[in-house]
Amino acid sequence: MAKIKIKQIGSPIRRPESQKKILIGLGLGKMHRVVELEDTAEVRGAIKKLPHMVAVVEG
Repeated sequence: MAKIKIKQIGSPIRRPESQKKILIGLGLGKMHRVVELEDTAEVRGAIKKLPHMVAVVEG
């Protein structure tokens, strides 16, 4: 399966709790962290829910 790199570019401070939980689910939580995940529909959906807080670096 293909991999995708995601970088956190926005802070979870003053964001709804649901958005914070999505960040934690992606393995993020602190600014400028980068994680490599499987490129699945679930991960793509989480990225689309947080376009203001995460960016796709590769993939």
